[in-house]
Formats: sequence, C-alpha cells, structure tokens
Amino acid sequence: MAEVMMQLGFFQFSIDDAAYQRLNRSTEYRWARQARIGTNDALQFTGLGPDTIELEGVIYPHFRGGLKQVDKMRTQASLGLPLPLVSGIGKVLGLWVVEAISEGQEIMAAQGVPYKQEFTMRMAKYDGGLRSLLRFF
Repeated sequence: MAEVMMQLGFFQFSIDDAAYQRLNRSTEYRWARQARIGTNDALQFTGLGPDTIELEGVIYPHFRGGLKQVDKMRTQASLGLPLPLVSGIGKVLGLWVVEAISEGQEIMAAQGVPYKQEFTMRMAKYDGGLRSLLRFF
C-alpha cells in the first residue's frame, strides 16, 4: 500500500499516484492601527485572517494511479462541501474548502493522452462554525 502524504476528504495524496512536490501554507493575522500624536501607532489584534494551502504536484498516469486523478480531485471539490484535511502522520488540520484546481499536461501520446500531468490545488481553511455546517446535512 502506498504511503499517504495527506488526505482531503476521500482523496489521498500519496507517493505512488497524486504526489505533491511542494506545499505552501500562508496564515494571516489581523491588526488594526490607531494613529497617535507624537508616538507610534497603537496596534490591536482583531483576529485571524485567511489560512491557505497550495499544493503543487506531478502525476505520471502511466506509471501509477491512472488518468483520472485530477478528475477525482475536481469531482470532490465540486460537491461544495468543507472537507477534513489530515496529514500523513495523522494530524487533523481541520476543515478546508478547495478554491481552485489547475492542471497542465505534457509529453502527449496517441489520442492526446498525457504522460505527465502537473497540478496545483489551492485550499482555504473553513471556519464557518458548526451552525453553518448543519445546512449541508
């Protein structure tokens, strides 16, 4: 069985199929500024800003995993539901939504089948609270 790198909902990123080579995470923190006369601005923490993850990866569909891996990502994202994100070591990272998936294909074979697919997935942490989740069920 392949080593799972990360799981989003039912989709598993693993070494043997949809492996990502780069993970970028960005977390913002909001601070309001209040101008003061004769000194520095006063800063007040007003809460967390967006938390995003971008995955970049390469798929060799003829090697392992097949041609439908990016399609599976898109199908799951099109459900429009927040999905649990769990790291390969079992750390639960919370609920996340897929904001965008892009794909590039190269080294084409007969019938336009690519030997190499590159993908990028951008996700944002979902923090709509329990009440907003109840509308999905």
